[in-house]
Order: sequence, then C-alpha cells, then structure tokens
Amino acid sequence: MIKVLIAEDHDLIRGALIALLSEERDIHVVEEVSRGDEILDAVVGCRPDVALLDIGLPGIDGLEAAGLIKELAEPPPVLILTSVGSPGNFDRAMAAGVRGFLVKDAPAHRLTDAIRAVARGERYIDLDLADDGGGDGVEITSNPLTAREVTVLAALAAGERAADLRGSLGLSAHTIRNYLAAARLKTGARSDDEAVRIARANGWLQDHADG
Repeated sequence: MIKVLIAEDHDLIRGALIALLSEERDIHVVEEVSRGDEILDAVVGCRPDVALLDIGLPGIDGLEAAGLIKELAEPPPVLILTSVGSPGNFDRAMAAGVRGFLVKDAPAHRLTDAIRAVARGERYIDLDLADDGGGDGVEITSNPLTAREVTVLAALAAGERAADLRGSLGLSAHTIRNYLAAARLKTGARSDDEAVRIARANGWLQDHADG
C-alpha cells in the first residue's frame, strides 16, 4: 500500500484528489493539509511513501516545503502538482530533490502512474509542462531511463519497427513491451514514437551512443 500525503489549499480540489485516489487499491491517503507550513510536521507524523504537494500554498509554497522535506533523515519522495509549469519552478523543484512534476489537468491515470513511479524511486516528469510558458519549454537534464530502455528506444530511433526488435536485440516480445512501457511511463509519452522523440530531444539517446 502506497501511503500518500496531500497538500492542497483548495478544498474542492483536495477533496477530488482524495476521492480519486480512494478508488485505487494500492494507494491510501493518510494525511491532508491546506498550508505549506503544516507539511513538514505532517510528514514527520504520518511518514507517507509519497508527498503530493501543490506549489501555491499559504504559509510557505510547496517547493520550499519540498526543500525542508529533503533535509529529513528519511525523506519521502515528493510529487509536485501544479496548474502552471515554468522553467524557474522546475529548476527549484529539481534543487529541492523533487521526484515528480505533474500538471493538474493531466488525465487521472497519469497522476496514479506518477505516484506509483516516484514511490518506486523513479522520476516522473510531465512533458506537457514543456508547452507552458509561451513555448519556452522545460529542459530535463537527468536521464530517467535504464540502459536497456535506451537501447530499445535507440533501435526504434534508428528506423527499426517495434515488431522487429525481438530478433535484432535478442529479447522476448514480452520483455521488449515491458521496456517500451517503462520508457513511455518515465518520459510521460503517449506512444513509442513520442518516447523516442522526447529521449532524443533531451540527449538521452546521444548519451547512450557516446558511452
């Protein structure tokens, strides 16, 4: 069971998040707060597996709270939920050790995917944030992909079809599907081709080729 703390100052949104997550068998909301300056005490008290934080909170904002959480002896991973992405907030989030960054209007399944991903120790970045801020985009510098996931995406980028990867890589079809699914999850992509595009745009495939 993944224990989640929610920090959101709007009662309706907080209630909707709790109702949504209550439908998931493996996710349980153990604490809710409406102010940023209540987050640290709540984290220490309930010891969640994931802290789901809004940025715009009274007291202190969610990113400042994330920085305080990072200083704990055993900090839970933080997933930021925001209505507006910006390079400045993204940079602050990475400096605070945030593991996930998601827009509030993302589909419900992407929120639950993100919670599960950061609970496993992975990073989940919503690439829709790259379209905010007048198209300036958000540069993701940390490669979340494993070497095997990069190998599969690199093969697709080189022009191989997904159906042909089994023979060229010496992997089972089931294993290849798992790698592609993991790559889509970690990049926030909706398709294998989009995962390739995102990985290439961030230099992750080039890094693999250089290594």
